[in-house]
Amino acid sequence: MSKWIRWGLALCLAMSVSGACTIAYSDESPAQPLATASPAVMMHALQLGAAELKVELACTPEAQQRGLMFREALPEDQGMLFVFAEEQTLSFWMKNTSLPLSIAYIDAAGEIIDIQELTPFDETPRPSARPARYALEVNQGWFKRHDIQPGQRILLDKFCENT
Repeated sequence: MSKWIRWGLALCLAMSVSGACTIAYSDESPAQPLATASPAVMMHALQLGAAELKVELACTPEAQQRGLMFREALPEDQGMLFVFAEEQTLSFWMKNTSLPLSIAYIDAAGEIIDIQELTPFDETPRPSARPARYALEVNQGWFKRHDIQPGQRILLDKFCENT
């Protein structure tokens, strides 16, 4: 392992307490931003009204922290569903996220609490209007284009059961 990789790992370890670092290692080339979800990521179908969305699940703290950071694109019919163990006030920001997104906060019963528009790289926390168990990020305007509004319900109780 080169001294630069050791230095990077040491720096990342020091920064990990604050959640400020994500690192990928390869002997072949430097880490590159992800264009879209990795081919190894399993996508799950989610029905929202008449629209179907393929979602990548973020069930672990590591996946939730990384979210859609460093992605260069998100297909129109895809998103990321963040699943938490219990309802709480959720708050998201757009650190290291270049994509304009919309976020729906959803309670444990599957009701959309509110929908917010997120600005790329904006580090201002955007909290849920009330406690939520789920957050769904999609391309900005997707909810509006598919007439998805607060008050609608989505069946979500089968996601991340074993986490």
